[in-house]
Parts: sequence; structure tokens; C-alpha cells
Amino acid sequence: MKSRVNSWVDRKSKIQGGVLKPQVYLETTIVSYQTAKPSRDLVVAAHQQVTQEWWHRRKDNFSLYVSELVLEEAAKGDPEAARRRLELLGSVRVLATDNEALALALAIVNSGCIPRAASADALHVAVAAVNGMDYLLTWNCTHINNAEIVKKLEWACGKAGYQCPVVCTPEQLLGE
Repeated sequence: MKSRVNSWVDRKSKIQGGVLKPQVYLETTIVSYQTAKPSRDLVVAAHQQVTQEWWHRRKDNFSLYVSELVLEEAAKGDPEAARRRLELLGSVRVLATDNEALALALAIVNSGCIPRAASADALHVAVAAVNGMDYLLTWNCTHINNAEIVKKLEWACGKAGYQCPVVCTPEQLLGE
């Protein structure tokens, strides 16, 4: 696999306290749900609650990463909400959106996995795959965490020589 996180030298950044921590790419919906005011929509409110539970109970078990795209998306919208999102991301490592990630995102879109109109979602997957993330955490179940799409994403990433991260919601990564 082409993943950059294959050598021990690259993986040492994942070690904290002698324990190798799985790497999690946080897609923008996670940060948004974590910092948003409680929603009146029951489904969204439940997602917010699960996200907050994961953040408080489980995030320290992982090395957290975002991309430049997440920072851009988090900075949009209501200025106060954007400030909360960016403040939360202040201590999270940022992965560069380089030519390798852009090429994989284009391959994902061209394969039909994700529609061209949602190419930013393909870029989230590509940055996570190129950087060897173990998990991609998201509530985007339309274009990313959708059973049919995940299968196609795994195929497209594999065809390009990358391993697709495990795509999941905070609920699926709550552990015991």
C-alpha cells in the first residue's frame, strides 16, 4: 500500500505513553455536532448526544486528525458557532491536502462512488486514506458513511493503492 503511515518512524507519532493509538480522521460533522446548540430535531439531538459522549469518554484513546478542508468548513457559517468549532480543533493535528490526496479524491469522484457535487466528501476520504488513518469518523451518511458507498470507497481506494479507513459514526466507535 502507498499509505504514508507504514514505517515505524512514521507510526511513532501515534505512540503516547508507550501505547500505539489508532488514528482517527474527524470529518466536519463531528466537530459541528460536538459544538452545536442542542437541536430540536430528535435524530440530530441524539447524534449530538452520542458525539459528546464519544468526545468525553473515548477521544483520548485515539490520535485525532483533521484536514485543511475541515478547518475551512468549520470556519463557515455563524461566527460564534465557527469560533466554537475552531477552538475545539485547536489541539487537533492537521493533515495537509496535497497532490496525492487531490488525485485520490478525483479518482473517487471519477469512479462514481461520490457525486461530483459532493467532491469535498471525496477529499475527506482521500486525505484520510493517503495519510493512513485507521478510522474516518463522520455523521455524513449520505455521501460517506453509507453501506453501499463505503463498499465502493474501499474498492476505489484499493484500486489506487490505498487502504480505505474504517468509516464509522461515534456510536460505532464508543467501545465497551
